[in-house]
Amino acid sequence: MLELKDLSFSVPVEIDGEVQEKVIIDHLNFTFEKGKFYAITGPNGSGKTTLARLVMGIFQPTGGKILYEGQDITNLSITDRAKMGIAYSFQHPARFKGLTFRDLLSIASGTDDEEMILALLRRVGICSFSFLDLPVDAKLSGGEIKKIELATTIARNPKLAIYDEPDTGIDLWTINPMVRLLKREQLERGTTTIVVSHNRAFLEVADSVLIIVKGQIAYQGKLENALTMLSDMSVCSYRHCDKCSGEEDAECYR
Repeated sequence: MLELKDLSFSVPVEIDGEVQEKVIIDHLNFTFEKGKFYAITGPNGSGKTTLARLVMGIFQPTGGKILYEGQDITNLSITDRAKMGIAYSFQHPARFKGLTFRDLLSIASGTDDEEMILALLRRVGICSFSFLDLPVDAKLSGGEIKKIELATTIARNPKLAIYDEPDTGIDLWTINPMVRLLKREQLERGTTTIVVSHNRAFLEVADSVLIIVKGQIAYQGKLENALTMLSDMSVCSYRHCDKCSGEEDAECYR
């Protein structure tokens, strides 16, 4: 469904007075299959969120191609990709002064039918009718704003849904219901799902776990195999990692 071909992304940085290119995504190749659940994880700064934003069109690659359902979308805008069925849920959702939950869900779903909007709220675990007319502003908790972000993403019934750190700001009692929600959407609606997360709960339900290190895929497969692979390595957990330089007590993602 989604193919990344030799995908690269770099940004200019100044080092010792000279401008150099810092590579974030390094000639990455991967194919996401239709209707599967993928969890992307890895060390901080490894390129996970950048990869997700490249797929959505928030960033433009400096090399390579992105193919979606056989079509080259590398240079398409965010709007064009959204029209094709790609949706993105941000790690830190925006808050809109003057708008209510009802407004946002009406925009996302394309309907102002109250029963349909309430059904969307129930799908994400919000059962209170009073939520509809609450303003989406700074008074909301992190969990509340996150739920409405999920609801607006799900309301579009996307073919491909990308969730960047969906558990950010969520309490421990909400994480498992959220995992079940995204897994249910994937299974019942055939949504190809990509979740960027460090949380093991998401990794455990994924059909495939991708470990990104230094802009490349260091591992792809089931979580249990990834844990076995990491535990079998006596020093550094990643074949691309040069951070710890072979020191067992160095700070490392494992």
